[in-house]
Amino acid sequence: MSKSFGAMSVAQLSVLIQGGTADPVDVAEAVFESIENCADKAIFTILLEGRAMEEARASSKRLREGRSLGLLEGIPIAWKDLFDIEGLPTTAGSVVLAADPPANRDAAVVALLRQAGMIAIGRTNMSEFAFSGLGINPHYGTPVNPRGADYPRIPGGSSSGAGVAVAAGLVPVAMGTDTGGSVRIPAAFNGIVGYKATRGRHAMDGVYPLARSLDSLGPLCRSVRDAIWIDAAMRGLTVPDVVGRPLQGLELLVPENIVFDAAEPAVIAAFEAALERLESAGASVSRILIPAFDQIFDLMTRYGPLVTAEAFALHHKRLAGPDADRMDHRVVMRTSLGSRITTSDYIAILQARSRLIADVDRLIGNRLIAFPTVAHVAPPIAPLEKDDELFFAANNKTLRNTAIGNFLDWCGVSIPCGTGASGMPVGLLLSAAANRDEALLGTALTAETVVRGDFV
Repeated sequence: MSKSFGAMSVAQLSVLIQGGTADPVDVAEAVFESIENCADKAIFTILLEGRAMEEARASSKRLREGRSLGLLEGIPIAWKDLFDIEGLPTTAGSVVLAADPPANRDAAVVALLRQAGMIAIGRTNMSEFAFSGLGINPHYGTPVNPRGADYPRIPGGSSSGAGVAVAAGLVPVAMGTDTGGSVRIPAAFNGIVGYKATRGRHAMDGVYPLARSLDSLGPLCRSVRDAIWIDAAMRGLTVPDVVGRPLQGLELLVPENIVFDAAEPAVIAAFEAALERLESAGASVSRILIPAFDQIFDLMTRYGPLVTAEAFALHHKRLAGPDADRMDHRVVMRTSLGSRITTSDYIAILQARSRLIADVDRLIGNRLIAFPTVAHVAPPIAPLEKDDELFFAANNKTLRNTAIGNFLDWCGVSIPCGTGASGMPVGLLLSAAANRDEALLGTALTAETVVRGDFV
């Protein structure tokens, strides 16, 4: 077989499993063998080999008996270390939660995908407490971006291990969370697809939070079709309900403010080339100023970020105790800034957010928004580990474009659109207003080949 099972798309592997060419037990065994042979031991925090093989044997039995659970039967999946797995503590990329009581049940979406026949392979590494867009973790190591050919480069965060596990060909799909870009950033940096759903589209029961006003879920995978299949199962559907939408007549809005500030020239070039291909395929592109973008960052300057306020509310007792000394000092520093945000500040942020969401919804209507997922390619790890000032500057820039969508409650899909400096991947982010996921995914399904161009 020319491709390992983990390097296939969900759809490709499903064809083999449903057709009897591949057995779920053989698939799971091959996946664990690939993980064992992978030099990067920071991708997973724990493997679930016993559980996975039990699930694979049950899947194989169902298939032999003609009782397939559907398209995802026997497909391996990795879970970010924020999702409850029955019998294990949920550690959220931190050592301070390792002694917590084990979960007494799977997170709701873990249970749903198990019911769809998927095989839980393990938990993937992440930025501690999901509070960084870079993916650096001093406790479990930092997964290395497999696309880097010169220096060890960051994977993007916070779903770092999820992005690398897919990009390295270890699993066809991994589940992430996205509070400020944590699905879309590693997707862009690693050259894969990442879908951030509208907040509330998927059940959050059993998912360790960062900021509940912003937290959302989504898969990192090889294609938009894969994301559509996984999204359907996460909502308890047996058959996907998203269909492709034509590019002819598609209206795309490209913001003129904020998202291109200090962007790398090669990133802009890759993005603009993808836009030209979309226009050639029938889409129309309008460049507009979106005043709310500037206002969002003015709000952050005046009051502080919404994510920081809610993260501090969640962790303030931990920060005041001995656990703080065992945490990544950069996470402690960022979270502690939330102590400066007063209750009146927090209320002011929420009120302004509601107004800005309404303003932008009126401006964009049913049109989609397109801009680079991240304004730069994945930088080398070593300088960021050594220099806190550089770390925070890089983190802010990395999160800037994607965080806009979280604040405005958008859904979004990052699709590879080419390469930038050192041949590193560039992502094009398609976004839509809240609860327009079907329109977004249907358009992305049709647009993906055009957006990718020659990118493989």
